[in-house]
Amino acid sequence: METFIIDDDNIIHFLTTHTLKAANYPGNITSFLSAREALKCLLPNILVNVPQVIFLDLNMPEMNGWEFLAALAPYKHQLLNQCRIYILTSSLDMADIAMSEECELVGGYINKPLDQASIKLVLDQVENMYEKV
Repeated sequence: METFIIDDDNIIHFLTTHTLKAANYPGNITSFLSAREALKCLLPNILVNVPQVIFLDLNMPEMNGWEFLAALAPYKHQLLNQCRIYILTSSLDMADIAMSEECELVGGYINKPLDQASIKLVLDQVENMYEKV
């Protein structure tokens, strides 16, 4: 399983990766310090190879999480049964939570830091995603 972590904070990359590995999370974990950098990696391969999970921060300079999701909107149908995006943020803004619930590509809204219960939820949802295909 391929997983992307998109966050502008190196400490969050370290903590999230460490938490995933401690939970015996399967597959490869790739970190990006910007949403634009992640898009450059993702878009050329979007029809053939996408990560199954993306942990996405909302508040980043240059391109925020909402702009990243908007950039993926034209590819929504290719991604729906292949990739789940989890908002991983410190934001408690109810508007952010409501917007995430309206985005089909978003599998959940997780408050930082990532914990074992959230990892289990993610793995269960990814497993169910493949059962529906």
